[in-house]
Amino acid sequence: MTTLGTGFLRVRHWLRDHPLAFDGALAVAVLAAMIVGSFADPNAPNGPSFGTRTPEAGSVVLMVLAAAVLALRRRNPMAVLAATGGLSIVEFVLVDPPAPVVMSAVVALYTVAASTDRPTTWRVGLLTMAVLTASAMIFGASPWYSQENLGVFAWTGMAGAAGDALRSRRAFVDAIRERAERAERTREEEARRRVAEERLRIARDLHDVVAHHIALVNVQAGVAAHVMDKRPDQAKEALAHVREASRSALGELRATVGLLRQSGDPEAPTEPAPGLAVLDELVATVRRAGLPVEVACVDRRPPLPAAVDLAAYRVIQEALTNVRKHAGPGAKAEVSVVRVGEAAEVTVLDNGTGSPEGAGADGGGHGLLGMRERVTALGGTLTAGPRYGGGFRVHAILPVKARTGEPGMPGRVGRTGEGA
Repeated sequence: MTTLGTGFLRVRHWLRDHPLAFDGALAVAVLAAMIVGSFADPNAPNGPSFGTRTPEAGSVVLMVLAAAVLALRRRNPMAVLAATGGLSIVEFVLVDPPAPVVMSAVVALYTVAASTDRPTTWRVGLLTMAVLTASAMIFGASPWYSQENLGVFAWTGMAGAAGDALRSRRAFVDAIRERAERAERTREEEARRRVAEERLRIARDLHDVVAHHIALVNVQAGVAAHVMDKRPDQAKEALAHVREASRSALGELRATVGLLRQSGDPEAPTEPAPGLAVLDELVATVRRAGLPVEVACVDRRPPLPAAVDLAAYRVIQEALTNVRKHAGPGAKAEVSVVRVGEAAEVTVLDNGTGSPEGAGADGGGHGLLGMRERVTALGGTLTAGPRYGGGFRVHAILPVKARTGEPGMPGRVGRTGEGA
């Protein structure tokens, strides 16, 4: 059974790849059926009989011509239908009882119905049924209601219906296949989009973790190198700060990398970074690095959602890092977090003298760009730019109910891409 089924599939695939060969075989089969049917006499004295009649030479010629035309049925279905229909009418006119040349017209009508649209099938099918049935009724010696004439009507009608059903099935299968392919493409695009978003999130987290601590390490290392010979005690204190900042950076990097290595759902929180609950520790670290920071107001009641809390902390962290790097000597910073209705406003001000050009002189960092992406991903807005009278201002408005599914909401950023 397996060998038989495999052989059948091979033949079917070969015929599908060689349609002309299939149509030629079909034409031979139809010719054989017409010749066999021409030996039947429906008007015999004792009722329809087989073998008591021999087809005329003209009928044989018409049957051969009609079968030959069927070999071209795929290339021009309408022309083949017209030719076979014309040959059938000629047979009805010249021979009584006629040979079954009309069988070729039935096959041609089926082909037209299977290869065109439904309105065309209706028009052509009704016209073919009417012309062939009328020809059989008018030119035949039998009564108009004879079974031969009704058979012409029935077979042409069934051919049109069968062809239309096949066309509808093909269209349905093609639609299902097209939807499946489109769904597959959509899944692939969604997977690529998620991968890109995850890569961006990882890059942003690594930047936030590293930039702040490395900036502090850089400042304290410079202080230690400057006072090493004259004030060794102060140099030791600076080196202690370097050690503490580097330890914190390594700890956060270890947490981030640990999340990336987990194969399943992480048991720890999905964001390794802290929130406003440890803002005092961040401020203390910055102060030890030599930047005076004043916390004007931090409204923590009720607690912010986790995503908003993280974004607020990262905005403050990045803004203070930029102040330390770009504001110049003698700069001071002020931080405030206030709740206004359904939003939390985060503001970081400084009175530094660093110029906007100097802020990006270290090679076009991504600090402000990362802040903008965090804020806009939650449906908020961020503005950053020079203050009137000197200094710089970073102001973020974060909705308390974070809309993390709307990453495309517009935000405003000054000096995009500058900073650490």
